[in-house]
Amino acid sequence: MVDAKGRNMKCLTFFLMLPESVKSKSSKSSKKGNASGSSKLPPVCYEIITLRSKKKKKMAADIFPTKKPASTTTVQQYQQQNLNNNNTIQNCNWQGLYSTIRERNSVMFNNELMADVHFVVGQPGRTQRLPGHRGKSYLSEYGSLCEKLNRYIYCDEIDLSADTVLATLYAAKKYIVPHLARACVNFLETSLSAKNACVLLSQSCLFEEPELTQRCWEVIDAQAELALRSEGFCDIDAQTLESILQRETLNAKEIVVFEAALSWADAECQRQELTLSTDNKRKVLGKAMYLIRIPTMALDDFANGAAQSGVLTLNETNDIFLWYTAAKKPELQFVSQPRKGLTPQRCHRFQSCAYRSNQWRYRGRCDSIQFAVDKRVFIAGFGLYGSSCGSAEYSAKIELKRQGVLLGQNLNKYFSDGSSNTFPVWFEYPVQIEPDTFYTASVVLDGNELSYFGQEGMTEVQCGKVTFQFQCSSDSTNGTGVQGGQIPELIFYA
Repeated sequence: MVDAKGRNMKCLTFFLMLPESVKSKSSKSSKKGNASGSSKLPPVCYEIITLRSKKKKKMAADIFPTKKPASTTTVQQYQQQNLNNNNTIQNCNWQGLYSTIRERNSVMFNNELMADVHFVVGQPGRTQRLPGHRGKSYLSEYGSLCEKLNRYIYCDEIDLSADTVLATLYAAKKYIVPHLARACVNFLETSLSAKNACVLLSQSCLFEEPELTQRCWEVIDAQAELALRSEGFCDIDAQTLESILQRETLNAKEIVVFEAALSWADAECQRQELTLSTDNKRKVLGKAMYLIRIPTMALDDFANGAAQSGVLTLNETNDIFLWYTAAKKPELQFVSQPRKGLTPQRCHRFQSCAYRSNQWRYRGRCDSIQFAVDKRVFIAGFGLYGSSCGSAEYSAKIELKRQGVLLGQNLNKYFSDGSSNTFPVWFEYPVQIEPDTFYTASVVLDGNELSYFGQEGMTEVQCGKVTFQFQCSSDSTNGTGVQGGQIPELIFYA
């Protein structure tokens, strides 16, 4: 036998499932009966609900509240608000027009329809009133982000840009929207470069994103000099500065590290509203000063740079000079061991090499090959063949392009000893290579002697955890291709 509570619940469920038209008819018939004093019983479902106490009646009334008719002024305000938000209130059957939950949610986004909460966002005098719904809408301290966050929650649409991605990531973390946070991190990883790596390193630690942190370190290590000279380096916090200065794998000259630290100190003095002086620079650097490995600089770099900067005390300057020259070296507070840097790896694409009486000749023509990788690497230079007729010197102009856009180039000379070994030629800075995109490696050699050339070339080469793919380049006018020619090696960091 079903008790009264069970009957109430069943009937309530049934009543909630009824169409609006049936509910309204039931309500009207109930009111007619009461007005006429008729002995007809109210509808069964209504009768069961009224069997409950007065407190329960109130709950039922809360479920189906009767709204006061809106005034003309209020209606006009809502209509104007909907126009401002580029939406209109749908009719009572609006849900039937949309087949998916995403589409129905999209209609409710930024719409007064069923809105039960409103956010006032923006600066004073420039505020905007945004409608929302409890359980879906999220409030943000940043006016523009409120709309971005709600757009994702309602419409599953993500609109990110370099200017807003960090603030969006902050909001996604604060309001626990993990998929949006993941999208922000992916955006940052794909847009990561030496220019923003230091800033993103600081932010990734703040947001506790270890994968993004690791990607930042990969860029900073490989392109350390570019990262340290970027404008973003001066915007990092003191803790991030210390973590970079003590990094063992920084691929940079120590004088560059020293100059970057002074640039950061200049910016920090301005942030703290301190007079720009050598004493204040030393003050804001604090213990980070001793993380710069000044004794490992070239003597010329120290004498013409650090020794005359004014941030070192007289005793420190004297002790470091003695460290360079004296047999009995003084004790220093600075780290005296050079950084290990990164070990370059080599991708060799030929299985053998050879030479002939009329090959490989250079007359200002281009040797070129295209390649792609399956993960981000940094091309530091090429390995090239040398003379097959004894020792000789070559002038080499090397270039790296992506879809015709020049990414890096350098002009230098190398000396070959007559062996079939390869000889490295370096770019000024390592070039960042993104996965799944073909790049063009080119060299124009100038030399009087014939050289060795590669043969039995491979279209795919596995180097550690990186896979290289090769294909012929239309820029090659001297005969180099996949099967044979020059540029036997790509030198890279990974």
